[in-house]
Amino acid sequence: MIFLELVLQNFGPYAGRQVINLDPRSEENPRPIILLGGMNGGGKTTLMDAIRLALYGQRAQCSTRGNLSYVDFLNQCVNSKANPTEKTRVELLFEHIEDDKPIKYRIVRTWEKNPKDGKDALGILGDDDTWPVDSLVNIWDDYIENLLPLGISNLFLFDGEQVKELAEQETPPQIVIEAIRGLLGLELADKLAVDLEILVNRKRKENADTKDLANIEQIEERLIQQQEDYQVIEEKLVTFQNQIEQLEIRRRESLDKFVSEGGKIAAERNQLEERQKEKNTALENIRQSLSELATDILPLALIPNLLSQVQAQGVKEFRYQQVQLARDVLLERDKRLLQWLNELAIASENVDKIQSFLAEDADNLYTGYSQSKAPWLLADEESLSQLDNVKYHLENAQISARKQLSNLASLEEELIVLARQVQTSAEPEAYQKLRDAVEEAQNQVAQAKANYETTRRNLTELADAIEKTKKELKEYTEKNIDSKNREHIISAAAKVQETLKIFREKLTLRKLNKLEEEVKNCFLYLLHKSDLVFRIGIDTKTFSLSLYDFDGKPVPKHRLSAGEKQLLAIAFLWGLAKVSGHRLPVAIDTPLGRLDSSHRSNLVERYFPSASHQVILLSTDTEIGKKEVETLRENEAIAREYLLKYDSATRQTTVLENQYFW
Repeated sequence: MIFLELVLQNFGPYAGRQVINLDPRSEENPRPIILLGGMNGGGKTTLMDAIRLALYGQRAQCSTRGNLSYVDFLNQCVNSKANPTEKTRVELLFEHIEDDKPIKYRIVRTWEKNPKDGKDALGILGDDDTWPVDSLVNIWDDYIENLLPLGISNLFLFDGEQVKELAEQETPPQIVIEAIRGLLGLELADKLAVDLEILVNRKRKENADTKDLANIEQIEERLIQQQEDYQVIEEKLVTFQNQIEQLEIRRRESLDKFVSEGGKIAAERNQLEERQKEKNTALENIRQSLSELATDILPLALIPNLLSQVQAQGVKEFRYQQVQLARDVLLERDKRLLQWLNELAIASENVDKIQSFLAEDADNLYTGYSQSKAPWLLADEESLSQLDNVKYHLENAQISARKQLSNLASLEEELIVLARQVQTSAEPEAYQKLRDAVEEAQNQVAQAKANYETTRRNLTELADAIEKTKKELKEYTEKNIDSKNREHIISAAAKVQETLKIFREKLTLRKLNKLEEEVKNCFLYLLHKSDLVFRIGIDTKTFSLSLYDFDGKPVPKHRLSAGEKQLLAIAFLWGLAKVSGHRLPVAIDTPLGRLDSSHRSNLVERYFPSASHQVILLSTDTEIGKKEVETLRENEAIAREYLLKYDSATRQTTVLENQYFW
């Protein structure tokens, strides 16, 4: 069996008519994988529901149906933006072998808002998609049961949550147990045993006298009532289970709202406000310090060039003053020298030469330090020394100012962050309201779980009462019925039941032995670690898995990592699919969400290309990411790629062909 095409029209978030080609075959090279990528809430699960709905209609186990009636579920599936005059439509074209020939059928289900008779309209089209096959419409449920039985469909159309549940539980969930029983053919033996019991009771009733018959009928009426009560309580148990799931969702939503709307931050509001006060105090201290610098020496930083010029001019004028003083001293000395020379009676021409030299030397000294402009600063040595101190203190003040400005900017940024946190935190009244909502949701979940547990105990007690009544009926009739012909039927039926019990046990062992080997081979192939387990055993009653090492010793499941447990669950489903003998497509929703990178690569490289001749993967960008999709492309495992583009503004999804996230 191969799914060839899925058509959605105004179904869920898919507005208008959108067609998805699912055929993995091509003329060049058949590739098994059809990859559909979409973000959470973008319509991946809706596609899986569409396939189930097309195949099984009212019997479909769709993820979003819950406790809804079929008409309410169909109304829920109608696109919110759909034209009221247009019908909602789901089509699934598939191909399978019939009488050794390939044959195609297109399942068409249409309905409108509040459909008549509370159901959809079913049509089956033949090979050329034009002529209807009316003969199949009335027997469609039986027909599809022969191709893909509803009981085992969850082994081929499953999601990551189902794998998670199977990995975490010691025994498989009931839905998987029913699928296993269907695969092993055990339901036929059970049905035959029930039919034999009905036959035996009928023959015993025919063989009883009036009094015996009245007693038997009384016991049978009690048994029927108990069985009816059992069914009612069983339905209530399912209702409570669904209620718990819905309430768990509401609890998570209220908790998310508590966190997102500031409930968590509100618990720390006082601390945030205290930190705000501390930061504001530090901020004011820095501003006060900067103000003090601004009223002291810091404004001189505005005229650095002028300060340098003043210092240079002061040095120049001070040097000039020194030269002037030195010149005056030299002139006085030269005058005394000349007088002394004259007293020594030295020739006048030599004295004149000495006098001329001294005058020229004094003029040269003065000329080298003369100024073109008259001194204007007139600063003394002490003032110039103070100017050096001013520059030193100014540099320190600038360094301090820059450091404090940096601290000021950091404090202002921290205050902005604190203000934002305080702003987003809930007020005390709102915080209490959010907290009350969380507590109420938690109390509702606790109450629902208590109701579920009470109902489960009642169901167990009623099951025990039913068995007791059956035993009483059997003992009563065996003591009071004495008809040879009918007794022969009864005794023969008892022998058949005993034989059937032995047959069922042997059939179970035979099928489970094959299943154990397949599950082990699949697990070791996925795990790529041959020394972990030597044998996998499956319990004949609970179908729980047991692992054994090469020495025959049990390998506790808790020794497996979370990833290895999930690979074991996938190997279990894969082995069941192989043992079933059905050549069917495999569709997996959210296949890798809870696996680490090493186990992901094992699934990508080993499981997906080999799971079936057609593998439909519905994945987010974080599950089958860039690395995984490139690996699948390099291995030529992908036949087609689609991207489910969800527009949050319109809440509509568009299917983009030949595209993925990368």
